[in-house]
Amino acid sequence: MMKFLFMMIFMIPLCFMKNMFWLVQMMLFFMMFLFMNLNLNIMCFFNMSYMFYCDIISFGLILLSIWICSLMIMAGESLFKLNFYFNFFLFNVIFLLIMLYLTFSVLNLLLFYFFFEASLIPTLLLIIGWGYQPERIQAGMYLLFYTLFGSLPLLMGIIYIFNDLNTMTIYFLKFFNMNMYLLYISMIFAFLVKMPMYFVHLWLPKAHVEAPVSGSMILAGIMLKLGGYGLLRVMIFLQEVNLKLNYIWIIISLVGGLFISMKCFCQVDMKSLIAYSSVAHMSMVIGSIMVMNYWGFIGSYILMISHGLCSSGMFCLANINYERLHSRSLYINSGMVNFMPSMSLWWFLLLSSNMAAPPSLNLLGEISLINSLVSWSNISMILLMMISFFSAGYSLYLYSYIQHGKYFQGLYSFYVWFISWVFIIIFALISFKYDNFKGWFYFYLILNKK
Repeated sequence: MMKFLFMMIFMIPLCFMKNMFWLVQMMLFFMMFLFMNLNLNIMCFFNMSYMFYCDIISFGLILLSIWICSLMIMAGESLFKLNFYFNFFLFNVIFLLIMLYLTFSVLNLLLFYFFFEASLIPTLLLIIGWGYQPERIQAGMYLLFYTLFGSLPLLMGIIYIFNDLNTMTIYFLKFFNMNMYLLYISMIFAFLVKMPMYFVHLWLPKAHVEAPVSGSMILAGIMLKLGGYGLLRVMIFLQEVNLKLNYIWIIISLVGGLFISMKCFCQVDMKSLIAYSSVAHMSMVIGSIMVMNYWGFIGSYILMISHGLCSSGMFCLANINYERLHSRSLYINSGMVNFMPSMSLWWFLLLSSNMAAPPSLNLLGEISLINSLVSWSNISMILLMMISFFSAGYSLYLYSYIQHGKYFQGLYSFYVWFISWVFIIIFALISFKYDNFKGWFYFYLILNKK
């Protein structure tokens, strides 16, 4: 595990050299293929040392982190073309990847907390530094304060565990059972905010809407998965108390997921709609983790991986539309199948995955997840049925609104502007021949044309 860490650290100087933008991306792709070839043992921990380890959960999430960070660099190509602080952008991406890699692979609970919180800093810099609108400052503040509000109790809980058990090694904690309500709340609240759970989800749509495409991709792809990863780790030694209180989180998650799904139909901003759909999917993940059976464990893990791939792809497509039309409004982006037919195929593939249509990985995750929640309570079937139905509904709503319908007349504004220039130049040339004053007037218009 240390070899990959050193590989990422030694990529940092490349970020500040000339003409190394695409080399860094190629290095990340190469590192991903190296990491895929690790000897993976699904049943137990592997590559274990004093500080680092890897198991099936860490393996999938680290692989997803490297993949999405390499795609972030590809999506940030416009920064490279405009020469908009792209060296610092590369450094930010690599630093974020190092923090995520350490979060998913470190063995000590306190170090896990440290890297879990440190991954917030480069994300905040991405939003504030490369965001599009002045509201990004407010979005950054929401992100910071929501996350920090939940993280202090987690630190207190980790210190208490060390005082009580004299160990903070995640591997050893499975031998203990800590039946304490206050410890339970303090340990899981930070992860529920990060997921985010309904009631503490307001930072996510704000952060997504104001973030640049790379910020949205990493937020949807990895940052939401940190909460799920943390829950899967701490539930090992909090099983007894969780079995008494899990119905609270399951009810909040499923009812909240239903409300958020309906909220998606009210959105007119593409990014906002995709962000709210992320909250709806993560609410199902929280529910399946809290049930604490094998189907829920597998379902939540598969859905986290599949949602990371699917959601980051949709944010990338929304950004491509934004770069062409300079608007994320559904009204202005309508009728896109006439202008970008091949893009329509990508929208269809990703949105069909988002609604868990076969043969996507989302379907496999949702089947396992629904199985776990229905085995816990038959009543949850009603809420799950409605969430799945609305999930298909807002995915089709987004696709049909963007791709079909009457296209926005302003799409031709560039051509109108260009033709007006041509006409003014022709009138100026004609006027110079017959009327010198009119010719100079048209020439003045050409010079002052915005």
